[in-house]
Amino acid sequence: MASVINYRDVELHRNSLIALKNVNLKVEQGEFLYLIGKVGSGKSSLLKSIYADIPIAKGEARVLDYDLTSISKNEIPYLRRHIGIIFQDFQLLTDRSAEENLLFVLRATGWKNKEEMKERVEKVLKSVGMLNKAYKRPHELSGGEQQRIVIARALLNEPPIILADEPTGNLDPATGESIIGYLHHISQSGTSVIMATHNMTIVEQFPARVLTCAHHTISAE
Repeated sequence: MASVINYRDVELHRNSLIALKNVNLKVEQGEFLYLIGKVGSGKSSLLKSIYADIPIAKGEARVLDYDLTSISKNEIPYLRRHIGIIFQDFQLLTDRSAEENLLFVLRATGWKNKEEMKERVEKVLKSVGMLNKAYKRPHELSGGEQQRIVIARALLNEPPIILADEPTGNLDPATGESIIGYLHHISQSGTSVIMATHNMTIVEQFPARVLTCAHHTISAE
């Protein structure tokens, strides 16, 4: 299998302080990976570095075909088209429907053909069981339904990588289990999924490789 992420001796800084150091990480195509650790341990910093929101301070880092140590500002939007991001707090646009939220993303990432856009939105909404709620605005949806819309949004451009930052943090346990089960299903179809969490119950229920963030570095369990 091909590696989609390859970090060697990487160091990351936040506010001029070392967030992570000596990071060695290789993620294969279709792999599911948990990133665990306390709040402030560097989980989000690592995820943000993968989509070039935090620069690489030292070391070597490649994501897909992009060298993160030399990536230009003009290249970053193209990198991000290949990465789906799932946030804990959803970050949906509240003034428009679920369908319109997804169409907005397609327009922002260069789609032009309205018929193709409509078909793609319908396909991803159907895949997460939300096609019948496409007309609803975020406030009309439950937390679990909103998170399913967020997953649909992350899948729009068929990204080879999905990053999920505490995706069950605002959900009840049963809904959270459903969401994680679906993310595992996505990885089995060939998409690499990296999920930051501190919910060890879910890690035990849905086993996968686990990396721990602690003491400014990352180690295997």
